[in-house]
Amino acid sequence: MLFIDVARHGEMMEAITYSITDLAEEFEVTSRTIRFYEDKGLIAPERQGLTRVYSRGDRARLKLILRGRRLGFSLQEIKKMIDLYDPGEEPMEQLKYTLQKCNDQLEKLLVQRKDINDAIEELEAGIADLKDYLEARVSGEIPEGKKLA
Repeated sequence: MLFIDVARHGEMMEAITYSITDLAEEFEVTSRTIRFYEDKGLIAPERQGLTRVYSRGDRARLKLILRGRRLGFSLQEIKKMIDLYDPGEEPMEQLKYTLQKCNDQLEKLLVQRKDINDAIEELEAGIADLKDYLEARVSGEIPEGKKLA
């Protein structure tokens, strides 16, 4: 959707707005997901009657929310990262907080990756043992009644 706004200096310019359907399709999420983020105070679209009208800022916030969720951040952490942004000031506090949360999340993901790699190795070894046992059993190398330990 496009609407016309008056720019600061009186000239006309187009202000891009989006419907909930536009954003849901663009980001491949449901309208319900977007309304959920609205209910949590993460985005706040304008209303025209019962219709939600999302601005570029709302779209940018939604993009950040979805990226944050994909990276494993909680909604509280995402909200704080976004809320610390102040366009009129140097975003030092926001940057420091975001950097700390990113470092924390990276640490968690590295531990998870190690755990996953360990589980994969264990499964691969178990699968190899089972294959060897079955092959030996079929070829008669292991007598009937002998159990896999």
